[in-house]
Amino acid sequence: MNQLIRKRCEVLSENFNEITLERKALLGKLASHIEEKLNSGKEINLVYVCTHNSRRSHLGQVWSKVAADFYGFNINTFSAGTEATAFNQNAINALVSAGFKVKKLDETSNPKYEVIFGEQKSNLCFSKTIDDESLPKENFLAVMTCGDADENCPFIPGCDLKIGTTYFDPKSYDNSDLQDEKYTERSNEIAMECLYVFSLIKQ
Repeated sequence: MNQLIRKRCEVLSENFNEITLERKALLGKLASHIEEKLNSGKEINLVYVCTHNSRRSHLGQVWSKVAADFYGFNINTFSAGTEATAFNQNAINALVSAGFKVKKLDETSNPKYEVIFGEQKSNLCFSKTIDDESLPKENFLAVMTCGDADENCPFIPGCDLKIGTTYFDPKSYDNSDLQDEKYTERSNEIAMECLYVFSLIKQ
């Protein structure tokens, strides 16, 4: 893991007191399910879901992979939506400012990106729907990052657990003076909660 990202993880992990008790209880359920799978020797697959699979779900996909690595766990992370659009540039910028290297792999309207956080450590990010062939069809946990997706997907086939950890959409600040600040704020919030989840897991 590169040093900028490791330092951010260290700082965020020292501030778990900022997470409310109600939120900690919810995140604890996710941690318990992951721990149960780890202890039974099963592969860990987390799929982060929001409506357009453009912002919060990608931040969840990336930061959960980093958080797991920070605490010494090897997991698979994905993201999806109820519709496909594209990985939003403002969310990409927030990750770049945190220390990630983001490589654009094609020039389509919905490009694939490699989001790199260390040597041979990366995520493949692009917008897709929950039935995309690149996603696991069973043995996965669905983490709903927005209320609309949570309501519109009451049942996700093959999912072992569906849990709603919704976040405020930074899209509301697009093209405003607060745009970069709010995207960074959301990125840090998601990163901290992902770190908190993996801090609870014991093997």
